[in-house]
Amino acid sequence: MKRAMFTGVAIAMFAAIFPAVAADDPGLTRMTLCQDSWAEWTKKEPKTFESFRNRFMNQFAPHENDPYWLPKASVSVLGMHIAQAFPGSIGMGVGFSLTVDVPFDKARAAMEKALGKKLQHCEASDNMKTCDLEVAPQRTVTVMAEDNPKSRQTLIGCYYFYEK
Repeated sequence: MKRAMFTGVAIAMFAAIFPAVAADDPGLTRMTLCQDSWAEWTKKEPKTFESFRNRFMNQFAPHENDPYWLPKASVSVLGMHIAQAFPGSIGMGVGFSLTVDVPFDKARAAMEKALGKKLQHCEASDNMKTCDLEVAPQRTVTVMAEDNPKSRQTLIGCYYFYEK
């Protein structure tokens, strides 16, 4: 009896001290890797788009008038914790992107491993590092971060086309 009570207390303390690790979200992962496209869904599969939209809105909340949304609970993609979601844009492009709490090189490696391909177009300018790979017409996987060794967040995602 004492042993069972001790075990229960130990588990409760462990749970309070070490928060649960978020499991990867397969839908967000597919969207981030350009395997799915909300732009195509809105034209060809409106019910699929609506289902994704509803699930997204249950997981994230808009942040005031900012273009990003914040997770309501811990969520991750490719083992990386999501800090922010940009459901409609990636910089000046239309797409889907996430800010993850890892440095650029780690995010790039995780994206390349998931894609099974190296990101080919990389550059550093204007205090930013970027890499991308066109995986299909109007679908380009992108990784970008501040060009600073202390930077601990990276934007990852898929853009469909640049706004003109």
